[in-house]
Amino acid sequence: MNTKENKSLYKDNGKLDLEVLYEKKPLIELAGKQFGCPASVSMELIGGKWKSVILSHLIPGKKRYNELRKEIPLLNERTLSMQLKQLEADGLVSRKAYFKKPPLKVEYALTELGETLIPLLKTIIDWGILIAQKKGKFIE
Repeated sequence: MNTKENKSLYKDNGKLDLEVLYEKKPLIELAGKQFGCPASVSMELIGGKWKSVILSHLIPGKKRYNELRKEIPLLNERTLSMQLKQLEADGLVSRKAYFKKPPLKVEYALTELGETLIPLLKTIIDWGILIAQKKGKFIE
């Protein structure tokens, strides 16, 4: 058997050996699904039209549901609600409800895992601005 095939994905210190990971390209299992590469895993969690938009609006800090609705006017209520539930289930967004004073107050924020996306989201935003400048236009 090839020594490449015998290499563990983990170093002696228990950390993932990225070099071996890139060589072996093992399947990844997440939430009962199998993925052929890490990019597919990433897109499972943040892909789609609205997830990265919602996440990017949470970069500055926690927001109430209605704040998100006002900041993302092209997103309808049903979709916002569904996407927030999915992002919460995936551990990227936290939801905190306050019941003491009416009206009910619900705040959403990035979790610790969600915060690891901030550099990526900022890069996506910057790239979107570049594309808008080169191929589109900003509507005031």
